[in-house]
Amino acid sequence: MSDAYILQQLINGLVLGSLYALIAVGFTMIYGIVRLINFAHGDILMVGAFSAFAILSVFGFPLWSAIVAVLTLGAILAMMIDLVAFRPQRAAPQVNGFITSLGVSILIQNLAILLLSGQPRPFNLPGWMRGNVHVPGVRVTVLDVTIVLITLAILIALMLFVQRTRLGAAMRATAENPLAASLMGIRINRAIATAFGVGGALAAVAGVFWAGRAGQIEPLMGFVPGLKAFVAAVIGGVGSLPGAVLGGFLLGFAEVLFVGLLPPAYGAYRDAFVFGLLILVLLVLPNGLLGRPAEERA
Repeated sequence: MSDAYILQQLINGLVLGSLYALIAVGFTMIYGIVRLINFAHGDILMVGAFSAFAILSVFGFPLWSAIVAVLTLGAILAMMIDLVAFRPQRAAPQVNGFITSLGVSILIQNLAILLLSGQPRPFNLPGWMRGNVHVPGVRVTVLDVTIVLITLAILIALMLFVQRTRLGAAMRATAENPLAASLMGIRINRAIATAFGVGGALAAVAGVFWAGRAGQIEPLMGFVPGLKAFVAAVIGGVGSLPGAVLGGFLLGFAEVLFVGLLPPAYGAYRDAFVFGLLILVLLVLPNGLLGRPAEERA
């Protein structure tokens, strides 16, 4: 096994981990504030991919406009889901939100199949995105570099937003103690809607990049990436933004190295490896790598 091959797998893991981190951050933002595991989150990824397909292939708009439109659409869709499905159940038992999120996910998937058919469609980004970046011994595309750089830029901007702005402070206060935050005059629903909006925007743009790497789109494409991103969020410590990022990159590297370094016969068991890793981490660290016990919250 050559050094170039190992380097290639590390690059693949970095790219895959970047996508998992983008999606996992949305999961952990929503859970951190309303203690809701939103399984419809992965389906926003699918909506983002189909929206980009329409903007690029049907209308012929440039890539930058597709990214802006997808970010906006993902945020609006996520906030609408919160407004219609989750906000009326704020005071309901936690299991209600869990069941509702499954129902919303199945609804979105079936609507997509009904309106768009279940047939996979080719998805092609502009040709220059598929060009190679010169790195001796390995294959790195412009798309790979773009995914990593945009992911890092978005995550840094998000950390600054959460830590340095008044709305970010309101979100952190709501996550710590919603009742105390409301008594201090913080608009709880606004903070929650912002978390949904930011998470939805990140999932939607991740869908564009995921489809660009896969080369095709279909209505159920968001389920597995969404589920694995949730695993990444749990491994990192659900409710912790740095934990979600760390979990995403760890899962990306682990999954790629599992497939790339072991004999090909084990490649079909990559999903079993992912969930086995989740069980192992939770056995040793029940709150994930960077998570905090619930009793430590204010």
